[in-house]
Amino acid sequence: MSGNKEESEVEVKSVFTGAGCNRVVNNVSWGASDLVSFGAQNAVAIFCPKTAQILTTLPGHKASVNCTHWIPSTKFAFKAKQLDRHYLLSGDTNGTIILWELTLADRKWRQVLQMPQSHKKGVTCITGIMVSETDAIFASTSSDGSVSVWELVLPSTAGGECKLSCLETLFVGSKPMVALSLAELPGNSGHMVLAMGGLDNKIHLYCGERTGKFLHACDLKAHTDWIRSLDFSLPICNDEANSIMLVSSSQDKGIRIWKMTLRGSLTNNQGTYRKEEISLASYIEGPVFVAGSSSYQISLESLLIGHEDWVYSVEWQPPSTTSVEGTTYHQPQSILSASMDKTMMIWQPERTTGIWMNVVTVGELSHSALGFYGGHWSPDGNAILAHGYGGAFHLWKNVGVDVDHWQPQKVPSGHFAAVTDIAWARSGEYMVTVSHDQTTRIFAPWKNNVSLTDEEYWHEIARPQIHGHDINCVVIIQGGGNHRFVGGADEKVARVFEAPLSFLKTLNLATCQKSSFPENLQFDVQILGANMSALGLSQKPIYVNTVLETPERNGNDGLDTLESIPDAVPVVFTEPPIEDQLAYHTLWPESHKLYGHGNELFSLSCDHEGKLVASSCKAQSAMAAEIWLWQVGSWKAVGRLQSHSLTVTQMEFSRDDSMLLAVSRDRQFSVFTIKRTGTDEISHQLLARQEAHKRIIWSCSWNPFGHQFATGSRDKTVKIWAVEQESSVKQLMTLPQFNSSVTALSWIGVDRQRNHGLLAVGMENGLIELWGLTINKTAAANLAVRLDTSLCHVSSVNRLSWRNPEKSEECRRVQLASCGADHCVRVFDVIPK
Repeated sequence: MSGNKEESEVEVKSVFTGAGCNRVVNNVSWGASDLVSFGAQNAVAIFCPKTAQILTTLPGHKASVNCTHWIPSTKFAFKAKQLDRHYLLSGDTNGTIILWELTLADRKWRQVLQMPQSHKKGVTCITGIMVSETDAIFASTSSDGSVSVWELVLPSTAGGECKLSCLETLFVGSKPMVALSLAELPGNSGHMVLAMGGLDNKIHLYCGERTGKFLHACDLKAHTDWIRSLDFSLPICNDEANSIMLVSSSQDKGIRIWKMTLRGSLTNNQGTYRKEEISLASYIEGPVFVAGSSSYQISLESLLIGHEDWVYSVEWQPPSTTSVEGTTYHQPQSILSASMDKTMMIWQPERTTGIWMNVVTVGELSHSALGFYGGHWSPDGNAILAHGYGGAFHLWKNVGVDVDHWQPQKVPSGHFAAVTDIAWARSGEYMVTVSHDQTTRIFAPWKNNVSLTDEEYWHEIARPQIHGHDINCVVIIQGGGNHRFVGGADEKVARVFEAPLSFLKTLNLATCQKSSFPENLQFDVQILGANMSALGLSQKPIYVNTVLETPERNGNDGLDTLESIPDAVPVVFTEPPIEDQLAYHTLWPESHKLYGHGNELFSLSCDHEGKLVASSCKAQSAMAAEIWLWQVGSWKAVGRLQSHSLTVTQMEFSRDDSMLLAVSRDRQFSVFTIKRTGTDEISHQLLARQEAHKRIIWSCSWNPFGHQFATGSRDKTVKIWAVEQESSVKQLMTLPQFNSSVTALSWIGVDRQRNHGLLAVGMENGLIELWGLTINKTAAANLAVRLDTSLCHVSSVNRLSWRNPEKSEECRRVQLASCGADHCVRVFDVIPK
């Protein structure tokens, strides 16, 4: 994956994408391709469970993606062995449905079409079945009270076009349907059954032919709350090919299994049905419905009680093969359920009595907030995946040989709200990101799990802060000593965090001992980890020598122990941690609070020596818009810089730390000179202030080789300025106007002799461009590369940051990190040609 070929000064490749899953039911789908799709804000993200990496994001939707569905899904993996192209459907909150095509040979994606008559409100569920290798039927439902059934004819040859036709649109009234399932009726070619359930607590069955016209067949009334999930089994059991099963789950915490048995043809009344033996699993007779020339008896096979909260999803295990040749398949009697009680369960009938029992439960020890929104089988039935309230995935794999043994596996992770800022560690070993999901996360390439291909995979290796406020900005302290960062959230204090010993040792393992804070300096670090506070604000240290004791709780002290926060157990990880470990055991202790601002923190910057931190807050007056300077170490306020009248949106110290540049909502930039007069003394002076743009200035960046800087604004322009003789600022040039507001800038030096560098420009539409800048007596600029849309964000780029800018001249390649409002964090390889 690389940038556009039209401009070829540099090549850009995607190295890493981190994103959380949209927190809605039906958002995730595991395909027969063994890839998982999910919605990440307005993008559809695709991840590979084997490598735990997000492979790509598909731009196209203009609203948040609610649901995705593979054609063929895992259920039809046995029919998809010969397919060289797989398809994916995605629906969003605007009612738009898009069809995508994946060519397996080269892993290339393309947007095939957008549904012509889309829903008027958000799509809540999409389900589909493969009728033949080139024919699929799928149904979609929406909050507008409509359910549509579509036929999709897939091309039989490469390069052919898909044909789409709407078979039927059903209007269900004021109580929308939120769950759908489709199946072919057994023993009756050409007839299909559509089950739907939703807010009226009933399961509605509709029958129809592939030519269209679905008629209401009957209702199943048993659940006492909203129906949340429905799934038909496939009629390929060895012994009972004349019946199919439907499993339903509800907010009433129950799961029901219904059986539909072919009673025989209406023209032949000889009675082809045998008398059922009365057994413990005796069926409760339900309604009979007619489809074409056949009639079907519905009976309630079983009621499964075990979950303690809403059951959001149920899914039959995909068909598996029993023969050595792998030609005959059967439907396993096995159901996966996922619930808001934080557990997933596998249910199977007992061999002797036939009573359905819970045979596997996973997730019950987790403290991950709230619960699961959905659970899915892998195509081979050996792994199960859940997605939860915290935007996180949880994957278990059956690693047992003779007995089931389900082990947690690595999965991709990321923020589940807008990512607001990004900062690289001093030597670039890791990056810290902060988000409106109220977490701070650390991502790093994990080197000790290098595969034979010698690729390094990025993972989330720590979650140093889990907060009670949205986090807006972060900065890593440069200079020597332990790793420290300062974070600013929607509160008036900035908080300083210091790396605990457990993180330092984990980092040494991840980087193969190439950390910038080596082990011989770590003996001074007496803090092992940190505990979460009850309100989720301050994080208290856990010291190395303390013995972990569990306080004895009085039985009636009013504390619900299930909901109390567990004590952190900081450990050194030898492989990338999974969600349960990240959520509690990788916190950093807070060492200081910086009090001074009167409003919520908005931006932070640190000088290159690691001596000063500058902070600003949201402001609507000159007094609130002051920039505060803090001395690293003592954390005393050593300066208050006044210049702006509205929020200072970004600040940056020049490479020699002699100047501080600030840009603001008031459309002006300011340049201050910073001089250190004594050990603790700082003198500062406003060197220049200028109204630079017609709209808000969102971003700024210094040239690493000199006193030139760039400013980017909502007026869609980027301007280059130079500080002259330490006294005034003059404009050198304006880059050609961009198509969207400029929201992020970052300048890196490439060739000091020519004073040549690259300026990364991020925009409100999510796109990123790299410009070559050469500054001698005059400034010259050229577009080096416009990143391909599949590499870019789908919403506003909030921050761009180059890795190791000091070493950029020696490197054959440099890396650029970006974060955006689309919940994504991205890292790119930039290779000058």
